Amino acid sequence: MRERGASILKPQVVLSLEQALTLTYATLRFVHLGWRVIRVEQTPVSGRKSKGDPNRYIGRQVAGEDRHSYFVAPNLGKEAIAIDLKQAEGQALLKHLIKELQVDVFCTNTLPARHKQLGIDYETLCKQKEDLVWCCISAMGLAYPDVPGYDPVMQALCGYMDITGHADGPPLQCGPPLVDLKAGDEAFIQIILALMERNETGKGKQIDISMAQVAVSWLHTFLPMLDMGSPPSELKRSGNEHRQFIPVNAYQTKDGFIYMAIGSDAQWSRFVKQPLFAPLDEERFTTNEGRRKDKTELHKSIEAITQQHPSDKIAKVLAEAGIPHSPITPIENVPNLPFVSSNALRTTTPDGRAVRLPPPAVETDYLRQIKGTLPFAPAYGEHTDTILKEVGLSPPEIASLRERGIVA
Repeated sequence: MRERGASILKPQVVLSLEQALTLTYATLRFVHLGWRVIRVEQTPVSGRKSKGDPNRYIGRQVAGEDRHSYFVAPNLGKEAIAIDLKQAEGQALLKHLIKELQVDVFCTNTLPARHKQLGIDYETLCKQKEDLVWCCISAMGLAYPDVPGYDPVMQALCGYMDITGHADGPPLQCGPPLVDLKAGDEAFIQIILALMERNETGKGKQIDISMAQVAVSWLHTFLPMLDMGSPPSELKRSGNEHRQFIPVNAYQTKDGFIYMAIGSDAQWSRFVKQPLFAPLDEERFTTNEGRRKDKTELHKSIEAITQQHPSDKIAKVLAEAGIPHSPITPIENVPNLPFVSSNALRTTTPDGRAVRLPPPAVETDYLRQIKGTLPFAPAYGEHTDTILKEVGLSPPEIASLRERGIVA
């Protein structure tokens, strides 16, 4: 029986053939737990200037040619090794790493059609370690092995763009890459569950994450309503309005915008008791359905009031009424929000610059221990020699592998 207070999972070793965002975000969450994460990248391709993960070269250059700004945050605290998995000797080396490092989890977001060719499919790798937890993230899962996928394409496919934007405008993608991040979170939790099951059964598991399926899994306030009398037009793009709760919207003030969310008739009653908004206290607006019926007129009437006053005055009135509200915070000011700055993670570039990072979804014991400061993202192949020495290869053997292009 597990002792009271003992962790249900000890730190694990994760080997991840990863690129882009969705899987690198998933494995970053393991870094937040203090687990060892080793990212595997391809050796240089003849005729191609960039090496390894294409995301290394996206955004502004931060540290050398291979660590640009878009790459840094999701890859903090990881190790990096470069292996040519197109060669049999590279595949044999990967198997050797799994055995010698006692890898608990293998992850990949490589196109599933390439799994067997690269020797990274579940059937192959679980022979090296039968309790291995294997996880793949792909566009539409292993049942659609040839389908590539990126976040905006999934947003288009799964209806997100049809419900994002203004009613009279074009379809739009969400600001954050929601599908990438949702798939990464799902991979994280499914791997945790598989490891907990392994503690009970001693067996590994194959985990198949479809970006498309996880995207559609979030549409609870849309798809079921189609079968409960809601016409498609009721679910389409609605700008900053909430489709069901009225009034929930962004309203112009004298010096900007303020967002308010009235989610109940009780809140509406408190709202119109405020002298500033008393002119809106009409019988037809006392219920949400009444407000929905005349929502266009109501939104205009609210804004006719708010635009006559500065945002801080409107915010004070809303606070007195207990109405959820917020100014529209510019992205450059988000790091300064008190609840962000007090929990933000940090790293330092190789040339000594401090970089603020988003706080973790939930603070972990490990992050408390290291006081929220994570090692900088690894350079391409930075830990290749160190890891190969760890698994028993001699310097001449490593040099031979490098000369033959098996590692970089």
